[in-house]
Amino acid sequence: MNVLLLIDLQNDFMPGGALAVAGGDQVIPLANFGIEVAELVVATQDWHPSDHGSFASQHAGVKVGESFMLDGLTQTAWPDHCVQATAGAEFSSKLNVARIDKVIRKGTHPTIDSYSGFFDNGHRQATGLHDYLKEIGATGLSVLGLATDYCVKFTVLDALSLGYPTRVIADGCRGVEWNVGDTASAIEEMRLAGAEIIGGSLA
Repeated sequence: MNVLLLIDLQNDFMPGGALAVAGGDQVIPLANFGIEVAELVVATQDWHPSDHGSFASQHAGVKVGESFMLDGLTQTAWPDHCVQATAGAEFSSKLNVARIDKVIRKGTHPTIDSYSGFFDNGHRQATGLHDYLKEIGATGLSVLGLATDYCVKFTVLDALSLGYPTRVIADGCRGVEWNVGDTASAIEEMRLAGAEIIGGSLA
C-alpha cells in the first residue's frame, strides 16, 4: 500500500500565518488531488505547547532565525507557531481534511523540536508514525507539504532510513529558504539519500 504523507499543511505556514512559507497555499490543490486518488492519507501536524523551547520568545536575546542550543541540540529559533488548540495550528481550511485517515502530531515536548514526522530532532522519542505505517502494511510513501528544507526533508530522510521507498512530490512542496538555495539543497540531499524526486504527477 502506497501512502500519501502530507506534511504540516497548517494555517501558520500559509500566507499571513505566524511562520508563513512563501507559496505555501499553492500546494493545497495538489494535496487535494492526491487525497482523492491515494489509497490512504496521513497528515503530520505541528502541535507545540505555548512555551515550546524552539520559540525565540522563550529566550532572552535570541532572535528568529538564529541558532542556539536547546537540550543539547542545535536549534533554529522560530516565531511562536502552531500552538496547540489555536487557529494557527489547524489545517488549512482549503484542505480536504475529511479524507485524511490519520493525523500524527509532533513537536509536543517543550524542550525538543520535531521536524520529522517520525521522530523528534534527537531521535529520542518516536511520534507513532512508523508503528502506524507498519500496522497498515505501508509499502511506500509519497510526500508533499511544508517546508521542503525542514519538516519535509527530515521526514523523508527518516522514512528512507526506516526502509520505506519514498518519492517527493516536488511541486507540492515549498521551502522556508532562510538562505538562498536551501530548498534546492534539501531536494538534492533527499535525492542522494535515495528518494525519488518527481513533479506534480501522483501517477
